[in-house]
Amino acid sequence: MASAFPPSSIRPLLKEVTSLLTSRNETISVAETAAGGIISASLLSVPGASKFYRGGLTLYTLESRIQFAGWTEENKKNYNGPNADVVSVLAKNVRERLGSTYCLCESGTAGPGASGAMPNRKPDFVALAVAGEDGVVTEETTTGTNGDREKNMVEFARLGLELLKRVLVEKAEGAKI
Repeated sequence: MASAFPPSSIRPLLKEVTSLLTSRNETISVAETAAGGIISASLLSVPGASKFYRGGLTLYTLESRIQFAGWTEENKKNYNGPNADVVSVLAKNVRERLGSTYCLCESGTAGPGASGAMPNRKPDFVALAVAGEDGVVTEETTTGTNGDREKNMVEFARLGLELLKRVLVEKAEGAKI
């Protein structure tokens, strides 16, 4: 019987991403919010994860971001939902704290209901970032799951791993990140 974990939509990405990291002796850390640990758990499901995985944080609450990811009360006061700026700061801070080559960060609105009127507070929205020594690449997108919380959590993880793969491939081609 085939395992239900990691999710089938993530498995091919895991193989590619972990192969790239391992072959280059690079490491990854993870800061995730709405994906709830799926990214980290998926990476850890790969045999030999200790070669590339430096650690991860599930930063679901704003308070946890202050305690563990370098956020300030000012960040908390000005928070207007997930966006590229939020994930960029989280990714940079966690990468620095865990000493990894890269940090993948995800923050989204999983649903089923909206947490505000702005587009980034409506279900299916996710902001993603990959921080590296030369900077941060960000992306904002929607999943189209119509607010299905569990599907969004998996899709947020998949989209994050897709962005990480793009960054790793572009880095191999000479791009700076």
